[in-house]
Amino acid sequence: MSHPPAVLMVGTGEYTTGFVEGKSGAASDKKFGVVALAMFYLRSKGKIGRILMAGSNGTKFPAIRKHFNEGIKTLYKDIQDVTVDTFPDDDKKDGFAYLKAMDQLSVGDLVIVFTPDDTHYEIVKAAVVRGLHVLVTKPAVKTFEQHAELISLATKHNSLVCVELHKRWDPIYQDSRAQIQGFGDFSYFTAYMSQPKKQLETFRGWKWGKGESSSDISYYLNSHHVDFHCWVLRGKARPVRVIAMASTGVASSEPFKYDTEDTITLLVQWENLHSHFLGTAIYTSSWIAPSSDVHTQQRFFYMGHKGEINVDQAHRGYNFTKDIDGFRSTNPLFMKYAPDANGNFGGQHAYGYLSFEAFVEAATKVKGGLPASAF
Repeated sequence: MSHPPAVLMVGTGEYTTGFVEGKSGAASDKKFGVVALAMFYLRSKGKIGRILMAGSNGTKFPAIRKHFNEGIKTLYKDIQDVTVDTFPDDDKKDGFAYLKAMDQLSVGDLVIVFTPDDTHYEIVKAAVVRGLHVLVTKPAVKTFEQHAELISLATKHNSLVCVELHKRWDPIYQDSRAQIQGFGDFSYFTAYMSQPKKQLETFRGWKWGKGESSSDISYYLNSHHVDFHCWVLRGKARPVRVIAMASTGVASSEPFKYDTEDTITLLVQWENLHSHFLGTAIYTSSWIAPSSDVHTQQRFFYMGHKGEINVDQAHRGYNFTKDIDGFRSTNPLFMKYAPDANGNFGGQHAYGYLSFEAFVEAATKVKGGLPASAF
């Protein structure tokens, strides 16, 4: 029987580890992270083997290990192994430490990339040419040319390359997609996502090259609903025109001084393939929202010729109030951090976890001989 694949996590931010320097748990709703927690659980079930993690600042690793031990290990009875091999060394800083980590992997092992948007291309490319299977956070890359090149390289090296778009595992989004298939031609879609302006303290560090901004809020958040809408209309309609507009003034001012847009709206003209009737889509995302009962406001409205749907992902009819956090609307369908009745990890059915499990299962099949093109 073959050994389970090793997994390299590239990126040490809050989505991976839940650790934020100077804070106990992430400032968002991901206090124990998502990626590392999912990997530790999958290892406890024998689905993966060795776990590695690469970042650019090794001095963070002692605090991250402490965070794993005091958080995850003490919380879940069935996750007692939270060991991870880290790159670079604890006293080093190296933006290319992931290359040394990849050199310790074997063909067919896995790489999960959660780093600033404009770093994805080089990291994914390095993994693919080594015959590794990759799950990269959205957006996969920032240009069409890079996307096409990665597809070509993945085909050449039989590398499975997937984009982590977890809303495809959200049961409400899945059901709405199924319902929309009976709504006839597409007519109108509007989506909105926002995060609180305090997040700009994190994103201000997303600089690369000659100091240019490495991303914007449309790449970072609009990508979710653009993907969902394209998924819904696959084979039924196509985009034919795009106009982008932005609002500015908050991110570029004190205390943030981050040279980027506050809010970006994409206006897209769609054409139904069979009737040639036109539809309109508006995708808006912002990172200057005030703090509220949720970390991320997220909702959409879809209208077809024969029906319409409203989805408010941020509010699932479940809220609570605590002395520390105040009033909160929570979404355990994304990540369930509370242990089950036996004190074990209870988030196996959360869609934030399920996308990682699906990738590990698919990549393991490719490692076992199935062509990557099967997916």
